[in-house]
Amino acid sequence: MLSLPKQTEFSLQLEKRNQMPPRNLDLYPSLDKDHITIVLYVHNRPQYLKAAVDSLSRVVGINETLLIVSHDGYFEEMNKIVEGIRFCQVKQIFAPFSPHVFPNSFPGVSPTDCKEKDDATKKQCKGTPDQYGNHRSPKIVSLKHHWWWMMNTVWDGLKETKDHSGHILFIEEDHYIYPNAYRNLQILTELKPQKCPHCYAANLAPCDVNARGEGWDSLIAERMGNVGYTFNRTVWRKIHRKTTEFCFFDDYNWDITMWATVYPSFGNPVFTLRGPRTSAVHFGKCGLHQGQGEARACIDNGMVNFQVEEIDTVANINSDWEVRVFEHQPGYKAGFKGWGGWGDKRDHQLCLTFAQMYHS
Repeated sequence: MLSLPKQTEFSLQLEKRNQMPPRNLDLYPSLDKDHITIVLYVHNRPQYLKAAVDSLSRVVGINETLLIVSHDGYFEEMNKIVEGIRFCQVKQIFAPFSPHVFPNSFPGVSPTDCKEKDDATKKQCKGTPDQYGNHRSPKIVSLKHHWWWMMNTVWDGLKETKDHSGHILFIEEDHYIYPNAYRNLQILTELKPQKCPHCYAANLAPCDVNARGEGWDSLIAERMGNVGYTFNRTVWRKIHRKTTEFCFFDDYNWDITMWATVYPSFGNPVFTLRGPRTSAVHFGKCGLHQGQGEARACIDNGMVNFQVEEIDTVANINSDWEVRVFEHQPGYKAGFKGWGGWGDKRDHQLCLTFAQMYHS
């Protein structure tokens, strides 16, 4: 029996909306046979989303595929931007169990919840603290919940994608996508089985978010990055089998959870294949990650300052290139204890339930 939280009227409405067919079917009645579905997951940064959508509108081949926009909560301004998209088939989905949709009950804030470093027995409040003694903050846990709900929904729940046999690309609202991204990705996913059979994924960008690539005449296999990662159902099944590891690791970041527990549990290093020049750039400095040091420049006056060079407007990956493998790169790995923020048993339970939703 699935133990999902009791839904509000609004949550049920969002779930209904998730069943609606993609828009723009009149303009793009069919998808390309070998299309790579694109999933853009967003929260509530309209300035960023405008820039990301603007960059997608210039991507060569975008009209051949389906763009799914997954919203963490419902925000009218975000919704409007997506409703304005005319360059491809687009489907919106809204996380119906987002804390942002539950104003006064779990997964949102319940009046009886413990806060910060409350002592549950003394205060007679509800909650289990994380490893640092802090109680859950719905705003923070929503990041990991949304990612996990979206993954399960896209791969196993949506009729548009649950039988999709190809790759799916995942991007965020603060990623600027170059015009050649889709064509490069098609080449990478095609080359991957021959050139890098042990690679789990293909990436649009280096795992170091500040890097723009080496500019060499070779492909690169390196640790999995979180900007423009693309994988297929075989890899999703492997991830899904590690639900317990994902749901119980005390870190509110989905990506750090993957690096510190899920990937290491696969038993061999998890490599991704990419080109020597980036096809996507992470422009958000306003990340929620702690321990990142000083903030990087945000958008200036709502404009993204990227000069896309001529060479990055067309596919620039050569199928004759060899692969250079980067071993022992720095970054989160097995043994990292987690930043916390994910200690509440109710969050663990909700996370486990998302993984069972479409399999019961």
